[in-house]
Amino acid sequence: MYYQNNMEFEIRNGFLPNMYNSDRLKVLEVSDSSVIIKMSNAENRCVFPVDNFDYWIKRGLLVNVNEKRRTS
Repeated sequence: MYYQNNMEFEIRNGFLPNMYNSDRLKVLEVSDSSVIIKMSNAENRCVFPVDNFDYWIKRGLLVNVNEKRRTS
């Protein structure tokens, strides 16, 4: 998947890094190797390796809000 700044994802149950019990996260910065995000109930930012972020999306635990709107 191609990631862009300001993409938003809905967080589903089972997303283990969700320490803040957030319902959404937003992509702040993207590089070749990492994705920097901010969860809706947190003040801090988190960094994921791109492969790890891809894993959570493939498992269906992070759902792109824009894709969800298109399919509903």
